[in-house]
Amino acid sequence: MRKLKLTLFLLFVIGLTSAFAQGRGNYEKYGRTLNLGLGIGGYAGYYGYVGTLVPVIHANYEFDVAPSFTLAPFITFYSHRHNDYRETVVPIGVKGSYYFDRIFMAGPKWDFYLGASLGFALRSTQWNSGFTGNRDNYKMGRPLFLDLHLGAEYHITNKLGIFLDLTSGVSTIGLAFH
Repeated sequence: MRKLKLTLFLLFVIGLTSAFAQGRGNYEKYGRTLNLGLGIGGYAGYYGYVGTLVPVIHANYEFDVAPSFTLAPFITFYSHRHNDYRETVVPIGVKGSYYFDRIFMAGPKWDFYLGASLGFALRSTQWNSGFTGNRDNYKMGRPLFLDLHLGAEYHITNKLGIFLDLTSGVSTIGLAFH
């Protein structure tokens, strides 16, 4: 049932963003971009308290929705080990970004944006064999999340850029493929 809900949610988000993307007008386009990033998350994370910094893998695909505004369905992955268990977290959601290039009069090589992410986190916990303590007595993250973003991208070429995305959850640096 959980996989069915996930599949339906992803199809809905992709369909919705694709439908909005069809109606774009004559303005600078930020969407149709695959963003792949590596980062560090943990103390807050998309998902809640982890208690340590952990490596994160992140991917999203941006669609133009309106002038200077994109939506990007995303998926992230991170895993961490604690004394008695290993937890794997897969946040899935959509990120909305507003680009301030016109206001900042940024040239064609730069993009600057503010955004927010809304989504849910799938979590799996594997306990060490032989653990006999209370398995409900650990800080479990929240399944739904909302994060804020501040970012910039430098366009190396028309088809390739490098970005830095700072968030209240998981900050990443990566490549943008246009």
